[in-house]
Amino acid sequence: MTAFVRPRPGGTTDAWRRYRVDVPVALVVTAAQVGLTHLAATHHGEPVSAGGYVLLLAGGLALIWRRRFVATVLAVTLVTTLWYTATINPGGPIWGALVVAFGTAIYYRKRAAAILSLVAGYVGSLWLPALLGPHKTPSATFALSLAVGLLVLLGGAEGIRFRHERVQAQRHIKAEEARRVASEERVRIARDLHDVVAHNISVINVQAATALHLADRQPERAIEALATIHGVSRQALVELRSILGVLRAVDDDLPRDPAPSLSHLDDLVATAASAGLEVRVEEEELGPNLPRAVDVAAYRIVQEALTNAARHAAGSNTAVRIVREDGHLLVEVDDNGGATVQSLAASGSGHGIAGMTERAEALGGTLTAGVRPDGGFSVRARLPPDDRDHT
Repeated sequence: MTAFVRPRPGGTTDAWRRYRVDVPVALVVTAAQVGLTHLAATHHGEPVSAGGYVLLLAGGLALIWRRRFVATVLAVTLVTTLWYTATINPGGPIWGALVVAFGTAIYYRKRAAAILSLVAGYVGSLWLPALLGPHKTPSATFALSLAVGLLVLLGGAEGIRFRHERVQAQRHIKAEEARRVASEERVRIARDLHDVVAHNISVINVQAATALHLADRQPERAIEALATIHGVSRQALVELRSILGVLRAVDDDLPRDPAPSLSHLDDLVATAASAGLEVRVEEEELGPNLPRAVDVAAYRIVQEALTNAARHAAGSNTAVRIVREDGHLLVEVDDNGGATVQSLAASGSGHGIAGMTERAEALGGTLTAGVRPDGGFSVRARLPPDDRDHT
């Protein structure tokens, strides 16, 4: 049910907006009722009484409050219209205010009051002139025609109300869909931020430790490590600017790194190598038809897996395998544990594996990760051949 809140004395913004529409409607209906009824009375030589004009004015001007006091205005227009009819004033378009008030009542779900006014208007317009004046009892044809007309009026008003509610429901659905898409976009951005920060900070951490360790004995290698830190940190800043650019349309003139893609896997492997990993890649030609979402997900999974290897198994030999298998894209990253084997299942926050799993499942794929029987760690993702929506 629609709730109606009366505005505070003195008016509110909502009240002003309401009256800005209702006052012109009331004035137009009142002018039409009075003017056209006067013309009809003049044409038939039956002048309208002063009381009749008062009733027409009262009924029409009551529409100013038609949306604030729906049932009350409906009752006022019904009484003034039937009173006008019962006092044997000449006919004309005297039902305009009542029709508008009736339609407003239906629109705002005041059905009981609307139907009651319909029945009262039907009975009153048929019998009051005959009971209170010299008019004859109306014929069955007239009574039937009036009943049909009122039913058509009821159907039309209900149709308008139903259409309005359907439009409102569609707007609500679109708003909910927009909120859902925005939420999913925030999750995607959070994943990208995690991947970029975790990967690059891990490389910086390893290189910083190397520089500190070799600063006195091998200053040239320390300088190389610092140069790597400079390059990786700059790349991280550019990637962060690119990701945050989704949220703010600024910095459009800043340089951009290439978008995440398996076509840039060599750069990713080079960064991992600078962090102390020995990376071997087995990759088959994937063709130009790899969907964008699958391409990005595969790249990010490899990036996260290499980041974890650098963090938990520094100096390890790592194998990256990206092939098609049974129509799916298979992504595998295995490391042998390096000098100090640590299980990701037992250390770290676990967000990396969770993020990789979410990326795979968002596309309808699967991901498994765990310690290998012969030492080290393994990540295996199986992605669908397309990026169809699996939500």
